Amino acid sequence: MGALEPFLFEPILKHRAWGGDRLRHFGKRVPVGARIGESWELADLPDTILDGRSHVACGPFAGATLRQILTEHRRAVLGDTPLSPEGAFPLLVKFLDAHEHLSVQVHPDAAYAASHPDSHLKTEAWVILEAEAGAVVYRGVRPEIDREQFFDDLNDFEGDGVVPHLTRIHVERGDCIYLPSGICHALGAGILAAEVQTPSDTTFRVFDWNRNDLARPLHVEQARRCMRFGASQEDGIPGVVRMAEGPRLRSEGSVVHPLCSTEFFSIDWVDAMPSAHIPIETAGRPVIWSVVGGSAELRGPQGKALRLRIGDTALMPAALDGWTATFVDRSTVLRTVVPSR
Repeated sequence: MGALEPFLFEPILKHRAWGGDRLRHFGKRVPVGARIGESWELADLPDTILDGRSHVACGPFAGATLRQILTEHRRAVLGDTPLSPEGAFPLLVKFLDAHEHLSVQVHPDAAYAASHPDSHLKTEAWVILEAEAGAVVYRGVRPEIDREQFFDDLNDFEGDGVVPHLTRIHVERGDCIYLPSGICHALGAGILAAEVQTPSDTTFRVFDWNRNDLARPLHVEQARRCMRFGASQEDGIPGVVRMAEGPRLRSEGSVVHPLCSTEFFSIDWVDAMPSAHIPIETAGRPVIWSVVGGSAELRGPQGKALRLRIGDTALMPAALDGWTATFVDRSTVLRTVVPSR
């Protein structure tokens, strides 16, 4: 087998109580009447998670799982980037369609995960792709609310649960919301977002908007033990970045908007101009491209080519060399880099 090519993966569609059909805007085959909340674009979760591993859609590795590729070509794919503590690819990338509010939830903090081997850290970021007028997200607990008051009041509000205790943020296309493990949050209705996260599916629901769905139990005691309050909710990384107000890095053929940089991942919003030709550079690290506007034609050595349409996500192996992206029309790519650690 020669040098590795970019990997395009088959989306894994997930039914959710809060989902809708807007992922059709991103090329997903959503059945009529289905409530599809998530499209897992790049996933390498344990065998215990149903449909938790991505399969390559085309090319010489068509049908192979991401885990199989890592087993055979780990160095070429990851470079010096380590696997996750569970031995998986270190990120999970999704699209989310919040037709209704997602549950108010929290993911385990480091202390909880250390004492519970079946729970894993989940640090994530949302990038807003579409937002209806007035759409909001909930990020963190208001600074004057402490743990005791939050959980004492959990069932005291008429219909709103703990929502009045949460910080409410209006969002629009291009906004990025950073959510470290341990911070309470909820994605609001009317939003389509991309999510980049560490590879964990451990979620503790605190409030589920009175759905009373037995298949969606609450996890109040677990949440009580790992939720952050006050100043401990922040770790020095901006919690909200507005693309329209942030820095712009101009280069020939594109404008790059840095959105989020953490120890686990960095995310850039890249606007490519019509007729742009942009070298695909990995600097020896795996890079993930998610096309969220327009399309891209990737070309490599010996005439190799791969077309990415809106909604496609491709993994550029760390050892990728000699590939260039061509954009016929104005297009937008979310570029996620997995750092070497």
